[in-house]
Amino acid sequence: MSRIVFIFLAAILTDALTWSQQVNVEPNTALLNEGDRTELLCRYGRSINYCRIEIPGEEKVLNLSPEWSKTPGFTYYGAGLTAGQCGVSIERVKASYNGQVKCSLGVEGEELSGTIDLVVALRPQQPIIELLTRPNREGYFNENTEFKARCTVRDGRPPANISWFIDNMPANKRTTPLDIRPSSNINSNARDNVVLSTSEQEIQWHLSPEDSNRKLVCRSHHQTDRESLPPQEAAYILNVRYAPIHQVDAAVYGLYLDHTAIVNITIKASPQPKIEWTIDGAIVSQGRTDGRYSAYEPQYLGNDEYNVTLAIAGLTLEDTTKVYQLRATNELGMTDYQVRISSSSKPPSSSLDVAAIVGIVVAVAVLVLIVLLVLFARATGRWCFGGKSIKTPTNETKTNNSSMLNLY
Repeated sequence: MSRIVFIFLAAILTDALTWSQQVNVEPNTALLNEGDRTELLCRYGRSINYCRIEIPGEEKVLNLSPEWSKTPGFTYYGAGLTAGQCGVSIERVKASYNGQVKCSLGVEGEELSGTIDLVVALRPQQPIIELLTRPNREGYFNENTEFKARCTVRDGRPPANISWFIDNMPANKRTTPLDIRPSSNINSNARDNVVLSTSEQEIQWHLSPEDSNRKLVCRSHHQTDRESLPPQEAAYILNVRYAPIHQVDAAVYGLYLDHTAIVNITIKASPQPKIEWTIDGAIVSQGRTDGRYSAYEPQYLGNDEYNVTLAIAGLTLEDTTKVYQLRATNELGMTDYQVRISSSSKPPSSSLDVAAIVGIVVAVAVLVLIVLLVLFARATGRWCFGGKSIKTPTNETKTNNSSMLNLY
C-alpha cells in the first residue's frame, strides 16, 4: 500500500516539475498583415538569465533585455527578465517573417524554448470563374439547363473564403464545400519559402427566365481585406434563352372611339419572338395590314422585353367588345395571349376605393356619436329632454273637483 502511495506522489512531483519548466507563449498563433506592429511574449514561472529570439527571415538572433536593444525595429517586450518574461515588439512585420518564431530562455544553467506561429497574410490573386456548363456559340444557355461554374482564388495566405452572389444578393444556390489545397504555381510556392493556398468552390442550379441578364459574382474574403482594399471578385453575365412568358389576360383602356387606337402589349422572351394577331378569325402577322388592322414589328425595350403593337383605324364600339388573340413564337416555344380593349378611362373596380371606405367609416362614426348623445341626454334630462314635468289629469281628480263645486 505504501509503495502505491509513493509511486502516486512521485508522479505528481514529476508532473509539477515538468509544468514548472514549461514555457508559455502569447499568442500561440499570430495572424498579421504585412506592415502591422505586433508583440510576442514567452513566459516562465521564475527569473531568467537571458532572452534570445529567432525570427524567420532575420539573419541575426535577437538578444533582448529591458536595458539593451541593438537591432533597429525590435525592442524588448515584457515585465523584465526577473519576472521570467522574454518578449519582442516588432515595429513593422515583413512578409518574410512568416513561420515559427523561437524564444530561448536561460534558466539556472539550462535553456528552455517556446515557439509562436507567425502567419503573415498575403493577398490572393483575383478570383476566376470557370464555366463547367458551356453556353452555345452565341453565349446563351437554354431555360432549365443545369448550370455549373467553379470559382478559383489562388495563392492566398491564409486561404481565402468564397461567397456567391447574383446581382449583389446572396445566390442561395447549391454549392460544394470549400476546397483548399496548396498552390501548384512554383513561383508562388517559392515566395517567402512557404506554400500558399488555393481555394475553390462550385455552384450549380437549373436556369430560369428570371436568371437572364443577371450577374453571377464570385467574391473572395481574406485577412488582407480593408475598407480601402475591399474584397476581390469576378463576375459573369448570364444569358438565358426561353419561350415567351405567359401572363394573365391583358387589357388596354382609354382608347377613343372613331380614332385610330394603338394597342400596346409588353412581352418577355429570348430570343425575339415573331408576332401574329387573330381578329374575328383573320390572322394579321407582324409587319402586315389587313383592313383596319395593322400589326407592327416588335420593338426591343431591353432586359428581354418587347413592345408589341396593334393599330385599329376608326375604333368602333363593336371593336371594344371583341377578344383579340395574340400569339408570340420563338425557337424555344409558343405562347398565346388574350387582349381586351376599352374606351373607358380606367378599369372597373370590383371593390371600394380608399376614399369610399374612409367616407363610410366617418359616416358610421358620426351616427354612433349621435346615438350616444341622445342616450346621454335622456338619462340626464338635458337639452330637449329637460324642463318641468306635467301631471296628466285623472278620473279621481275630476271627481274631486266636481264634489267641491257641489258644496257651493
